[in-house]
Amino acid sequence: MPPPPQQPKNRSPGPAPTGENRRPQRQMASRDAAERAAFFARREAAAVLRRVLRGDATRRAAGSIKSLVYSPTVRNKRATFALVCQTLKYLPILKEVLTSSGILNSKWKKQKELVYVTTYDILFGQGIAVSGSVEQLVMLHKGSLRTTLDKFCARRKVSCVEDLLGNKTAAKPKPRFLRVNTLKITTESVIEELNKIHMVDKDDMVPDMLVLPPGTDLHNHPLVTDGKVFLQGRASCMVAVALCPKPGWKVIDACAAPGNKTVHLAALMNGEGSIIACELNKERAKTLQHTVRRSGANNIQIVNGDFLEIDTNDPSYAEVRAILLDPSCSGSGISAERLDYLLPSHSRDNQDDVSTSSRVMKLSAFQKKTLSHALSFPSLERVVYSTCSIHQAENEDVVNSVLPLATSLGFELATPFPQWHRRGLPVFQGSEHLLRTDPEDGLEGFFIALFVRKEVGGTSEEPSEDATVKVRTKQARRRRNGVRAFSSLRLSRMILW
Repeated sequence: MPPPPQQPKNRSPGPAPTGENRRPQRQMASRDAAERAAFFARREAAAVLRRVLRGDATRRAAGSIKSLVYSPTVRNKRATFALVCQTLKYLPILKEVLTSSGILNSKWKKQKELVYVTTYDILFGQGIAVSGSVEQLVMLHKGSLRTTLDKFCARRKVSCVEDLLGNKTAAKPKPRFLRVNTLKITTESVIEELNKIHMVDKDDMVPDMLVLPPGTDLHNHPLVTDGKVFLQGRASCMVAVALCPKPGWKVIDACAAPGNKTVHLAALMNGEGSIIACELNKERAKTLQHTVRRSGANNIQIVNGDFLEIDTNDPSYAEVRAILLDPSCSGSGISAERLDYLLPSHSRDNQDDVSTSSRVMKLSAFQKKTLSHALSFPSLERVVYSTCSIHQAENEDVVNSVLPLATSLGFELATPFPQWHRRGLPVFQGSEHLLRTDPEDGLEGFFIALFVRKEVGGTSEEPSEDATVKVRTKQARRRRNGVRAFSSLRLSRMILW
């Protein structure tokens, strides 16, 4: 008979892990998490940087740096934003050092944006090296890059790299403005919620606009992500209020993306009537669609097509009563907010008189054509022409050029926000009706012109608060904000969602 199996000897439990034993484990886990975060943040930043540089090179930007970073596709927004801005700030130096070191050969040129971001982050930023192939490339050449940097500084007779960056400074901090989306929530409810963490004031001129301290970051706040609040500048919000569309009207937003003004119109109309939101650029039309969805507006029809191709004699547009025209412009009034001072084109533009550059003149010609087209709709009562430009060529000159046509069609200039102190430049009779905002006012640089048809009782007074329509929170109707085709548009320019 085989002997019975021996019972295992009792063993006393080992000593419990002490704080000293646990600390290396926590440090390793923390380091791994930091490396993963750095790996993905660099790649998100490179994707944004690629779009920024391509748009800057072609002068056809898909959006500002901020709007691209804070799009829904970017997950780690704060880290991505910092990496993109800092890489742009150091970009001239990075390009010269990488070229001198011979790193950007044909193999890596296709990933040059990722090389820029990674090189910045390892040399000047966090210095975290992860297992990515680009990280390995930069770490392999880190010593030679440092040597090249030192020689570069010596040639320029500066003591450190920061002395080479130039005077690329950010704009003076401004209050954080936000607009309550009254299609989803009341202003009082938002104030009650935000008062728990911030000091909140009501704006004294724009309905449903709140003012918070400078630097307040609400991008990840549920009120913002749920579309109950939009982070929108005060001057930008003045545009839709100036148009003052009535509930039930048919309205066109002629150049609608990214859509903040579009959904503001929907709120002012209490979700009643219909808004045709036109956007020619395919990618920007997708951004517009996302904005509309987030707002909960159900009276907006999105069109990926050219506003200029609408046949104003088409019976489908016989009942259009108001048009908001915010066409492509130089963006000179918001260049600081857009962080344009970080772009390669900024230094080139500073060498010329930008206000009379060929680009501004081309934009001005396009703006005149678009405004003339907007004024030609047969049942139109109100048109707002706005830009985020400070240049006379895009503002007063455009309005002055179309005044003869506007007068022949029965329109006159009205005065939006008559209590506002800054009016149009005195370059023609009637320019006192125009409105300008300026960074000196703590706002973006905007321009607003309001045309009102005289025979329908147009007034030069500012729209009353009642006319802008207080909120109605019902959301019972099913959404129908699909894409609608103009009968006169080429189908090749339409996309369907």
